[in-house]
Amino acid sequence: MRDTYAQIALPYIPRLLQLVDRNPFSRTYGCFDRAYWHYRTMDFPCGMSQEMMLPLALVFTRKYPGNRYFGVARVGELARAGVRYLIKASHRDGTTDDYFPFERAMGALVFSLYAAAEAYQLLGMNDPAVVDLFAKRVAHLGHENETGRLSNHQAFAALAAYNVFKITGDDRHRRVAEDRVALTLEWQHKDEGWFQEYEGADPGYHTCTIDFLAKYMQKSGQTSLVAPLVKACEFAWHFMHPDGSYGGEYGSRNTFHFYPHGFELMARHTPKAGQIADAFLRGAPCGKRYINDDDRMTAHYVYDFLQAYDDYCPARPAPIVNDRREARTVWMPGAKMAVRWSGEQSPRPYHAAANFGKGGSIKVFDEAGPIASDTGLTASLVDGRTVVSHLVMPEAPVTGDSRAGVFGVKTVLCRRRHNLPTPFKNLVFRGLLLTIGRFNANLTRSLLQKILITGKPTTPFKFERTIEFKEDRVVVTDRIDASAPIRRLAVGADGTSIYVANSNVYQESVLCPWQEAAWESLPQEGAFRVWRREYFRGSGHSPWGESE
Repeated sequence: MRDTYAQIALPYIPRLLQLVDRNPFSRTYGCFDRAYWHYRTMDFPCGMSQEMMLPLALVFTRKYPGNRYFGVARVGELARAGVRYLIKASHRDGTTDDYFPFERAMGALVFSLYAAAEAYQLLGMNDPAVVDLFAKRVAHLGHENETGRLSNHQAFAALAAYNVFKITGDDRHRRVAEDRVALTLEWQHKDEGWFQEYEGADPGYHTCTIDFLAKYMQKSGQTSLVAPLVKACEFAWHFMHPDGSYGGEYGSRNTFHFYPHGFELMARHTPKAGQIADAFLRGAPCGKRYINDDDRMTAHYVYDFLQAYDDYCPARPAPIVNDRREARTVWMPGAKMAVRWSGEQSPRPYHAAANFGKGGSIKVFDEAGPIASDTGLTASLVDGRTVVSHLVMPEAPVTGDSRAGVFGVKTVLCRRRHNLPTPFKNLVFRGLLLTIGRFNANLTRSLLQKILITGKPTTPFKFERTIEFKEDRVVVTDRIDASAPIRRLAVGADGTSIYVANSNVYQESVLCPWQEAAWESLPQEGAFRVWRREYFRGSGHSPWGESE
């Protein structure tokens, strides 16, 4: 199955070669932001895009099966040009922008720094100007950090800084890496193994953090990371679905990320990592993997697939299904997440994952694929506002009984924000960035996080969800405040309401149907209207609509 990694990655190389400015006489030679250098619809180059030089460096220097680009001089030239363009895509202090000018985004800084430093070594480059930029970036990481708790960014900062240390030998760079590793581990739940992403656990971004820390361990030899990474793999194991898909809207940040390289590195330390990787490899050729292929994000996993091929662990464990033959319900109170697999004795086997910190968002799968996807209520009110039940509410009371397989949450509906740009808004925003924002990037970032991600405009309308894991089905019961002036009501299959750049991608489960109900026809019990649903193979909630 090892070749599957290369078979997935190599078809992306022509696309990356299209995105890069290939003209050596151009001022933007080596720039991968086509919207900037070609379409000219952006007024600055996206710093994140420069990570795309790493897949080119890998295919130029390594003989993957079916790799037509190995040793092709032009590919190597463009990879080197991409590394050098990093200088032009940076501010004087080494910082770079991602979505708006003077953002000085740590995510874009560390993603592109790791990729450039890795490519620099693969290509055998010797360029003092590039190394000077690398040093500036690590120096910035040494005295600045971003707002919000994003463990994957901290882990990647550590990896990027250590990569620079390998080039410079400067012990200050190693210390920055060690500090960021320590911070990442501080944000790991010690009992359940997950790393914090804003307000909770996100299985998708969790694989990124595993990946970056495992890469760091491979480079540094820091074996003290084995134990926390084994714990992290055990958490991730629960969210590998039986069809080979992974993650989804039940995570705190709605992502489907799956970075396999970290699991290949960890397969030497825990069979669960190998089981996760093998499940992905079996499902990917059948269309089960997630697709995140727009021009900004497409490189994220391309180089990771290639690196997973490079470090493929030859010793493979028994399939993941072997460890799920007996029915089991797992309750993780720290993450407020429940996972249930019904076992091979069930007349209708299923695997379900739910997050009660997000109003009970749940996805249900079997080996054939998605059975149902229920990301909570979305409703329009008579005044035109939209309300949802799926925002993370850390203080909402949750009850869980693993033995009975019954879990519940009591929360409130929140207003859904959907801010869109306009010419006037853009003019004002750019004006603020060019005056106040350029001097305090973290202030700008903090305000945007509150508006787009962590802010929750609540309503007085109560919402309760109970989920029962039965032998052959999942029963979801929603109790909605009867006083809510609801005009239209639905259960979303892929509904989200916060801004996460890497969410709203494709996985087969997004084709599950949205379900609508007539508000006035729902039965009323006391102060609530009640909507009850059952999910099982044949209930008619899969993309293919099978019903008994």
